[in-house]
Amino acid sequence: MVEYVYQLSGKGDKTMVLSNEELKKIYFGAYEFSETEDGYLQAFQYTKEQVEYFKGAFFMWYERCTATTAKTLEFTTSATKLSFDYKTIWKGSPDSFELLVDGFVTNIARVKDIMDVGTFEWELPEGEKSVVIYLPADATVLIRNFTIDAEVIPARKNEKVLWLGDSITQGYGPLRSSCTYVSVANRILNYDIINQGIGGYIYDKKSLMKMDGYTPDKIIVALGTNQYGEKDMTPVEEYYETLISIYGNEIPIFCITPLWRGDSWDGLPKLIEFCGKVKAIAEKYNNVTVIDGMKMVPHFPEYFLDNLHPNALGCEIYGRNLAEAILSATGKKA
Repeated sequence: MVEYVYQLSGKGDKTMVLSNEELKKIYFGAYEFSETEDGYLQAFQYTKEQVEYFKGAFFMWYERCTATTAKTLEFTTSATKLSFDYKTIWKGSPDSFELLVDGFVTNIARVKDIMDVGTFEWELPEGEKSVVIYLPADATVLIRNFTIDAEVIPARKNEKVLWLGDSITQGYGPLRSSCTYVSVANRILNYDIINQGIGGYIYDKKSLMKMDGYTPDKIIVALGTNQYGEKDMTPVEEYYETLISIYGNEIPIFCITPLWRGDSWDGLPKLIEFCGKVKAIAEKYNNVTVIDGMKMVPHFPEYFLDNLHPNALGCEIYGRNLAEAILSATGKKA
């Protein structure tokens, strides 16, 4: 694996500003990038064709399909200071920017408490360390002028993983970008992920399109809670048929059935029945492993924001249980 190391400017000062091309090397979670006229870098997890589909299908999906969902800046460095400009062009829920140093949260800036345009300036401890900057999961943020006072080495990642899901996968619930279940699981699994979770999403085959130049090593599907009351399972069947027609039957797929939800006790029997039907459909394919969503988060309101979306505590448990389930299914250890 090639290590990209960005050297100091060599002009007497001890800071450097990464170009957007250099910034891309430490920017994870994107399929492609674009640069605005004023020099901001925007990252996308969907292709242009997929974005156009969402634009015509449902405005809520379109709003969220370009959010900075599960996007991070990750690197090792001996720097003691860093800064970058940001611009927030869409906001969903009260999410956060977060700085983690060697796995420990050292700074949190909530979207609701800061200006839409500004600059972060963060100090770092002395010595070599691992740094992760989590961008908001339920907002769309652009960045530029990443400045740091020492060289940076991009993080090394494991397999490329495509994550498909709804609002829980996008990250709504904990209201903390580092605390989504995807973030928790990925601190254990260290995947190079593209997270295509969107609030309100369903099993919809029309959004599944070939992403030129991208072939994941694994695919994780976490859908269904927004359509469990429907009797017709054709959309679920067609979704897996389409997914496998695009990526083949050799790439491992993990199907997570819907989580417990306590917002409608009368609906629980339908939810449980729906989970069983999804399991039966997914298990028809040799490359699909089903993970029981009902076993991911305890069935108590204190683990949920609204009895539907896991809160920070629920996501911590969900992420750890999911990572354990995936590692167990693949015969690996954390």
